[in-house]
Amino acid sequence: MRNHKDLIVWQKSMELVKKLYQVTQCFPKEEAYGITSQMRRAAISIPSNIAEGYGRGHDRELIQFLYISLGSASELETQLIISNDIHYLPDNSYQELSCLNNEIILMLSSLINKRVQSPLST
Repeated sequence: MRNHKDLIVWQKSMELVKKLYQVTQCFPKEEAYGITSQMRRAAISIPSNIAEGYGRGHDRELIQFLYISLGSASELETQLIISNDIHYLPDNSYQELSCLNNEIILMLSSLINKRVQSPLST
């Protein structure tokens, strides 16, 4: 593994950010500083924290930042549900984003468990 950009979870989380930005452009303008901003920040936090963790050089710090990414993905999961429930997010977009986000959550959980069980450095 050369760097964070080689990780499939980072690549998928970047894809999620792009898709989320496209979808939220259609949200009501009065939500620009509300749920739109909150969702975008949560989504951006996922790949950003993966990158920061890998940039730190120690497994303990990497695991900490992977947990932050996982928390952001969980936060986004709730925001996707809310957006769908209040009819800002069409069902097809909700399904696509939710499936991608759930895949990222599973990948992050697996990566965290793998690192916790066999750390490479201290």
